[in-house]
Amino acid sequence: MPCDSAFKNPKDAQLVLEKIAQLSGRTGPVRLMEVCGTHTMSIARTGLKSLLPAQITLLSGPGCPVCVTPAGAMDAVFALAKDPHILLASYGDLLRIPGTQRKTSLLSQKAKGARVESVYSPMDALRLAKAHPELEVVFLGVGFETTAPGTAACILQAASEKLSNFSVLCLLKRTEPALRSLIEAKDFGVSGFLCPGHVAAVTGSDAFSFLPKDYGLPAVVAGFDAADLLYSVAELMRMLADGRPGLKNEYVRVVRPEGNPAALSLTDRVFSPCDAFWRGLGCVSKGGFAIREEFALWDSARKFGFSFSEGAEPPGCCCAQVIRGVVPPTDCPLFGKACTPQDPIGPCMVSSEGACAAAYRYRQIPL
Repeated sequence: MPCDSAFKNPKDAQLVLEKIAQLSGRTGPVRLMEVCGTHTMSIARTGLKSLLPAQITLLSGPGCPVCVTPAGAMDAVFALAKDPHILLASYGDLLRIPGTQRKTSLLSQKAKGARVESVYSPMDALRLAKAHPELEVVFLGVGFETTAPGTAACILQAASEKLSNFSVLCLLKRTEPALRSLIEAKDFGVSGFLCPGHVAAVTGSDAFSFLPKDYGLPAVVAGFDAADLLYSVAELMRMLADGRPGLKNEYVRVVRPEGNPAALSLTDRVFSPCDAFWRGLGCVSKGGFAIREEFALWDSARKFGFSFSEGAEPPGCCCAQVIRGVVPPTDCPLFGKACTPQDPIGPCMVSSEGACAAAYRYRQIPL
């Protein structure tokens, strides 16, 4: 069943849907999880869930880097923001993520006079440091393996220029340890995984071979348009129906088995694995990246004594369960009522890749 980057004929989609329906008759009910925020938005935008048989449930997992940043980390960031000598530079989504207290965010801190700037890349933050030598510029480095190489390159650039007023607060996360933690949890109930194409472009598709090898779970590295997602679901259903879990790289036009050696080398040059808090998963062994001792001068955690706990979720918020795929966004009692994109309570409603934001935007709202 070959996959193109787009359907050339509507009948192609119909044939794949018919095949999925046939396979679902053999599998019985299945629960498939995507672990990429872009997949979450693509699935919601294309209405893919409404096309699939009732036997198939699509769930969103811990694939939004802003969403899995714990509330305790945000509280500690807010404390940094109170220092008038510090300028915090961040990707836009992180500016609206709340901490343990409702209506607290970097935007609210900025409204109170904190120095907070939105940037498109780590290099933008580096330029801010050059433009403001009188300030300590801290880049809030969030993301997975996808953004780690760019952050590493920025630290190397700062080191080469001996830019002493720049540092990175490393909140980067590693995908494999988080998936292992998710699978080994008592409330895990997923039949197969749509693996993130963006992460796999860096790590390689082979990085997800542990799913069938160690856990007997089928996995497909998927692209992001309707054809990619539909064919990937079909591949998962085929493996489940045949009882032969394996790893399939559907996104071959971008992802190689070995990944991107240059990006992996850059990441390894600057970072080492470390234990890290994930919202919804707790402390994940080797679930994050730490800046190596060699680059301690550009590590905000060392520079400012930064530390944090996991932090408590706001009362009634189900983001932790949504991130684990235990409940869909619409089952949260706050969804679409007390919690909306205009007045969010949890991060999954804030981020442009959050499962709740996707469900709300594309009108999966209970009447």
